[in-house]
Amino acid sequence: MVECGSCRAKVFISGDLKPLESVPCTRCGHPVCMPQQLRQFELRSIIASGGMGTVYRAFDLMLCRMVAVKMLKKEMAGDEEVLASFYREARATAALNHTNIIHIYTFDEVEGQPYLAMELADHDSLDKWIERDGRVPELNVLDIGIKVASALDTALKHNLLHRDIKPANILFNEDMEPKLVDFGLARVAAEEEAQYESTIWATPYYVAPEKVRRETEDFQSDMYSLAGTLYHAITGRVPFDAPTVEELILAHVNTPLTPPNEAVPDITPPTNDAIVQAMAKRPADRFRTYDHFIMALTAARSQLLVQQYNLAPEEEAAEDQADSEESPPGSAPDKPGWWRR
Repeated sequence: MVECGSCRAKVFISGDLKPLESVPCTRCGHPVCMPQQLRQFELRSIIASGGMGTVYRAFDLMLCRMVAVKMLKKEMAGDEEVLASFYREARATAALNHTNIIHIYTFDEVEGQPYLAMELADHDSLDKWIERDGRVPELNVLDIGIKVASALDTALKHNLLHRDIKPANILFNEDMEPKLVDFGLARVAAEEEAQYESTIWATPYYVAPEKVRRETEDFQSDMYSLAGTLYHAITGRVPFDAPTVEELILAHVNTPLTPPNEAVPDITPPTNDAIVQAMAKRPADRFRTYDHFIMALTAARSQLLVQQYNLAPEEEAAEDQADSEESPPGSAPDKPGWWRR
């Protein structure tokens, strides 16, 4: 019996399966696998699998803690470009120490197959949250924005750009603390030759206009992508959409952004304004530093909390009025907490 890495159901699998060989979960269809020990890590279940490799939920037998182990597919281990990206992710992330950046524990290889052991953050991801609920509450979006912007600021202080900020690269641990992952496209911020790259390294829905125009890429490109990610989370729709990838990336350059509060009217003006400024077409029109962006998001969060606090007594009074109209004279409202009066 093994545990499904998605629905956490206990599933019976055949003892004839080879180590790490998988079959669909009988409840949700997510792949479940035969456990295998890799060095001190017991690989127990599959968290996610993609074209280049698989991430496993594993138990560290030496330190008695759960971790995530990311392994390249065997057929990818000989691809120099894939290996370079894998090494870059390990080294870049290991150099950073921030609460909201996933922590790397070790990097090693077994029989020519590299793997990463890292902090476990498998309780949710921002893209799944959006897909599941349609929209993420404004307060949560602001909290995520403040923390991820702070993480990117730390990376910048180490002269690193992430270059692929998107909802799928923001995961959550069991405390629902956001964790920025996947520094596979990261590069040194001062690399001048990056502006001459023939390939646009980014996800089209969140790519900064200057990258499309093949102009110099800096931290404000990451800021734009983060703001685009927050836009998607708070409105439930991507900032720009088009029938083809070519039209989509050109929209970032040529199409005016629809402000978030035009898509969702109840988004507060400070939140709307912060996202719009961070997604300005010209980098010079965005926030000058991450500190400025964080201050704008923090101010928006404070005003939102004050607004919610001021509305709470009105909502409670309305509920009490409704209860008194529904309840017969002399009876107590059938509602927890009525006795507090």
